[in-house]
Amino acid sequence: MTGEDDIQGSGPGERGPLGRRRPPLLVFARYARKHWKLIALSTVALTVGAVFFSLGQTPIYRASALVQIDPSTAKPLGDSVSPTVQLGVSSYYDNLTFYETQYKIIQSRRVAESTVRSLGLERDAGFMARLRPGETGAARPADIASATKILMAHTDVKPIKGSRLVTVTYEDPDPARAARVLNALVNTYVEGNIDNAVTSTANASDWLGSQLGKLKDDLEQSEMALHDYKQSNNILSVSMDDQSNMLRGEMQQLNAALTTVQTTQQEVAARKSELDKIDAKDPAELPARELLQSGLLQQLRETYINATSDRDALLAAGRGPSHPEVTAATARVDSARAALLAEVKNIKGSVTKDLAALQRQAAGLRKLFDAAKTRALDLNLREIQYNRLLRNKDNTEKLYSLVLERSKESDLTRMMRFNNISVVDDARPPSGPVRPIIPLNIALGFALGLGLGVGTAAARELLDRSIKTPDDLEEELGLPFLGLLPLSSDVNAQKPSYARRRRRGQVPSGESPPELVVHDAPASSIAEAARAVRTNVMFMSPDRPYRKLLVTSASPFEGKTTIACSLAITMAQTGERVLLIDCDLRKPRVHRIFQRDNALGVSSAILNPSVLEGAELATEVPNLSVLPAGPSVPNPAELLQSASFKRLLEALAARYDRVVIDSPPVAPVTDAAVLSTLVDGTLLVVRAFKTTREVARQALRALKDVGHPPFGVVLNGVDLRSAEYQYKGDYYFYYYRHEGYGSTTDRPD
Repeated sequence: MTGEDDIQGSGPGERGPLGRRRPPLLVFARYARKHWKLIALSTVALTVGAVFFSLGQTPIYRASALVQIDPSTAKPLGDSVSPTVQLGVSSYYDNLTFYETQYKIIQSRRVAESTVRSLGLERDAGFMARLRPGETGAARPADIASATKILMAHTDVKPIKGSRLVTVTYEDPDPARAARVLNALVNTYVEGNIDNAVTSTANASDWLGSQLGKLKDDLEQSEMALHDYKQSNNILSVSMDDQSNMLRGEMQQLNAALTTVQTTQQEVAARKSELDKIDAKDPAELPARELLQSGLLQQLRETYINATSDRDALLAAGRGPSHPEVTAATARVDSARAALLAEVKNIKGSVTKDLAALQRQAAGLRKLFDAAKTRALDLNLREIQYNRLLRNKDNTEKLYSLVLERSKESDLTRMMRFNNISVVDDARPPSGPVRPIIPLNIALGFALGLGLGVGTAAARELLDRSIKTPDDLEEELGLPFLGLLPLSSDVNAQKPSYARRRRRGQVPSGESPPELVVHDAPASSIAEAARAVRTNVMFMSPDRPYRKLLVTSASPFEGKTTIACSLAITMAQTGERVLLIDCDLRKPRVHRIFQRDNALGVSSAILNPSVLEGAELATEVPNLSVLPAGPSVPNPAELLQSASFKRLLEALAARYDRVVIDSPPVAPVTDAAVLSTLVDGTLLVVRAFKTTREVARQALRALKDVGHPPFGVVLNGVDLRSAEYQYKGDYYFYYYRHEGYGSTTDRPD
């Protein structure tokens, strides 16, 4: 694999070798096998704790009673007579509120306190101390409030869905006491409900009785007030409506008569007006009505007209006004006019008298109508007051009748003790406790312990970011795993580091450093592991072997020098000429391991290659030579990147079969990255249980950035006795036998 994906890792155990993702169950199974002792300890501890906890608990018994709550109101006297106090409800939403209210009443302090008083529970030491049957406790003062709180705390109400039934429970260490207390509680609730209804009914009946006498007095007073008003206003037994109708008929008749008189008056006035228009000089033009009604007037008019015609004829015949015939004719005309005007005057006088009579008649009728109208208005006022008194009397009478009826009904219902709540099943002593459920507690303890153990194991794995196994290497870095070096079982491995003890002068004479264990103990497990690494390195590229090999690590104290020394020794043991170069110019250690003088080394040879001529580089290990780092320099990276160092490295590679270079760590400095460009291959060292995944990926990325990634990785400092190596993993099982792989002390248990 190449690219950034090669070094991208994930949580521990989430991916297998070469980045393949593992199933979650397999991951947790791996955690469980690895930390089975922790999981077993947690499971056993919590299971045993659950057992002791359950055995130490006081058994609790639960008594149950079944109660029916009917939301409808009982009507023992039929639908026509409803109870004074409404025990139930009718609508759906009122039912919900009603049920919830009843549940709260069952658990109320009033019901609990009444139960405590009825049973004397405040004096029951077993109840107050929650004792088992037969147990005794210290006497306590009688405290009704405390007993009530205990009873309320252990009472519960659970409605049965889809029914009108409710289960009331009470828990107590004594089963018989639990049943006894619960039955008393339920009976107190039921009796309290009916007592409340009876008390409310009695109170309502008493109130109705007190109101009944008052309403009776009010009714009598209203009746007398109505009678007095009728008597004072001369109101007969005829209803006000009839009197109003009679007065209305009289007014209609007077109005009709007045209208007739006024009409006649207008007619007479019109006649008089027409008569006033008659011309006294020529009264021939008379109203037709007068002519039709008076024959004398018609005769006189004809006489006047004929006389006038005769005179006019004589004048027309040429006779003068003084002519005797004309004079006689004029005398007849004057006589006829005088007679006609006299008759007209008589008629005018008659019409005038008729008109005056009609005016007097109209005035009288108008007075009568006004008087009737005044009487009608007075009647309206009296009717308003009368109706007010009558309405007051009727209302009082109706209210009196209603109260009288309800009073009689309440007297009947108060004598009947009907209830909408009944006990279906009373409480019986329970056969077994409800708490503690020992099997369930043990199962919960076992499950909790198992979950806690697995969770702790998973948390340890997820929080521990160090690399521990070859699987971790391959899944995080994607590099070939070339082998591992176990921790040395020699006594030196249990002491402080060899270099530190040597600086303190604590190294005994003849003791060799642990980096030379491959040479000192060739049959040990460490030597065998180093030879396995050597074999894998040689076979990584058999056609183009790595003659110049760089050994580096991600960070300090990961064992790169140990791996470099061990690998150089094992290669020298094959007969090849091997040169070990200490290029860690910052903190060199190779000269201390092989007990060489550091005055002659890499830094001095770069400046003057001739110093190596005739220099003694051989060591006590056959075929192995060592070139120390030399005197310290201020710029190691620039020195290693120089052309002089390249020529020196080429010259040394020409003199030896293999050149193994020990370099500084990759993460802190760039020396290793510079050296990786000058060698045939780079070997990355990772220390088990120390190097974190992030640091290892950072080192790999640094080498990839210069175009020379490592060809493999070695895991150093492996403790074969740790949990990671005590079982068969998915891909590896490390087992170093005594035969040819070290002593039995090197083998993991």
